Amino acid sequence: MSESEEVVETRGDEHVELMTADANNDGKTDVWVVDTDGDGKPDLFQFDTDGDGTVDVTMVDLDEDGTPDAIVDGDGGHPPVA
Repeated sequence: MSESEEVVETRGDEHVELMTADANNDGKTDVWVVDTDGDGKPDLFQFDTDGDGTVDVTMVDLDEDGTPDAIVDGDGGHPPVA
């Protein structure tokens, strides 16, 4: 990890994938919605915005109020669940 990459801390490490989506119908996942603390509510959202198969933007909603608490370029230290 380079110095410019930021790791976004979440409350747990369970990483239960709640949903994936192929937004542009190219056969590859573009959106990952993950529950990192096991409470059944999404708190980690990852997006492949250019269709290359890698995460370009990660958003974290730590208090699960529907408003992102952190938005970072790249995977934020969290690989998408396969």
